[in-house]
Amino acid sequence: MSRDARWKALLELLVERGRLDVEYAAAELGVSAATIRRDFDGLAEQQMLVRTRGGAVVHGVSYELPLRYKTARHASEKQRIAKAVAELVAPGEAVGLTGGTTTTEVARALAVRGDLVSGAPALTVVTNALNIANELAVRPQFKIVLTGGVARAQSYELVGPLADGVLGQITVDVAVLGVVAFDVTHGAAAHDEAEAAINRLLCERAERVVVAADSSKLGQRAFARICAAEAVDTLVTDTAAEPEAVRRFEEAGLRVVTV
Repeated sequence: MSRDARWKALLELLVERGRLDVEYAAAELGVSAATIRRDFDGLAEQQMLVRTRGGAVVHGVSYELPLRYKTARHASEKQRIAKAVAELVAPGEAVGLTGGTTTTEVARALAVRGDLVSGAPALTVVTNALNIANELAVRPQFKIVLTGGVARAQSYELVGPLADGVLGQITVDVAVLGVVAFDVTHGAAAHDEAEAAINRLLCERAERVVVAADSSKLGQRAFARICAAEAVDTLVTDTAAEPEAVRRFEEAGLRVVTV
């Protein structure tokens, strides 16, 4: 396993558990304790974790793993979800995409749809995610609208009043939200309040709202609320979603698609 792959795996384990000791991490990754100690020291130098005696901890309970370090966990689920979300978009529509790993997969699924290879434009994509705009800008049949704003290193998303200014002047047919948590009572949420504010505005400018979230996000809470569950028209998730959670979303008036 390369150092980069180890660092990604260690950071994901750390986010899940909050704390790691050297011996446990070495056993999980199948490497020596000395290797893990060097990895922890390297990650601490980059301020990705806090080194402790015998291990490491995250910076705090609201710690957010930077997008560039997120690995392919739930990758197959996200790809299935993305394909299903892409199929909800009609040619010629204006689509709003927030940042995140799942919405990035949605962008890729839209890019390879056979009925979107031509048009004037085939789609209009509005996004505040630099990586999504970068991937889709090479598709001449897509009109790409990138909001202004200040870039967040964790998610490649543009936030702040400059982004507000653009979103306040447009409307979209569908907004696709990537979330870190989605709960019937507490709604859709993000780690960062500035991201949540931009996502909320995008929802307000949309005719319909789709949440694309793998089952691990359901029933969870996060710091910054984006919108109420009732503001969402469709939830697309994977088949590992708990039937009770699906039922509660449906009772709240959402269409739930499991793939």
